[in-house]
Amino acid sequence: MADTNTTNYSFVKPEIGASEDTWGTKLNANWDSVDTVLGGVTAAEFQILDGATVTTAELNILDGVTSTTAEINLLDGVTTTTAELNILDGVTATAIELNILDGVTSTTAEINILDGVTASTAELNILDGVTANTAEINLLDGVTATTAELNILDGVTATTAELNILDGVTATAAELNYSDITTLGTSEASKIVTADSGGKVFFNGAQRSNVVAMAALNMDCDLGNYFTKTIAANSTFSFSNVPSGASYALTLELTHTSGTVTWPASVKWPRDEAPVLTTGKTHVFVFFTDDGGTRWRGAALINYTT
Repeated sequence: MADTNTTNYSFVKPEIGASEDTWGTKLNANWDSVDTVLGGVTAAEFQILDGATVTTAELNILDGVTSTTAEINLLDGVTTTTAELNILDGVTATAIELNILDGVTSTTAEINILDGVTASTAELNILDGVTANTAEINLLDGVTATTAELNILDGVTATTAELNILDGVTATAAELNYSDITTLGTSEASKIVTADSGGKVFFNGAQRSNVVAMAALNMDCDLGNYFTKTIAANSTFSFSNVPSGASYALTLELTHTSGTVTWPASVKWPRDEAPVLTTGKTHVFVFFTDDGGTRWRGAALINYTT
């Protein structure tokens, strides 16, 4: 019976009872072939497989892998479970996309915040380049605005300083809507009065002023435009807080019981004659100034009222 060979590596199987002088040569050749097949593999490396329970199918997963030793060594010390690694099963992300996570310091809890997020890549990319810190982003925690409401900000060019003007505003929506004017320069009910481009204002309704009951003899122009006073002794009137750079007028309703009146020297009367008061009557005077009170034009109504 002649020599035969093994199926996979063609090792020589010497014929039993024959080839007495060639056994050594044939076996040495076989050992050289085995040494070639196992060349470079150490006993320690073989022992890594000691106790391995992987199947052929599982080992075949590595078939065609082009990773370098350095790349595979990135897994050295990884403690993830099979279930955790299987999360990557079917991942289609490119190396560039995965490398975006390189250097990320977010915790698992922070990353899990994205769990269930349905935003598209384009929608998430809106955050690309955002410089807000965690505290600033956390301001959105609990926000219930809808997409439509948030989209109101789409295209807003206001700066942080401009938006911060609203910081601390306590006005209600109704109060803010007071400034919603249909036509500038025309007053509207429950709206802020505005001037048109020419600085003119049309009042669509009656104009009213508060009545200032004078405790003393000073007409404080900051308080209003209509003053009342009753005198029963000699009295010297004065003006204060007269507006500058604009015209100003006021009315004085004076009830005279007794005494004389001394007017400020700045008041100029018709024909330079101050009106004569009638005891027991109420007199109405008007005063105008266009130079901050340096000069007042005074006039008394012809008819006295009781």
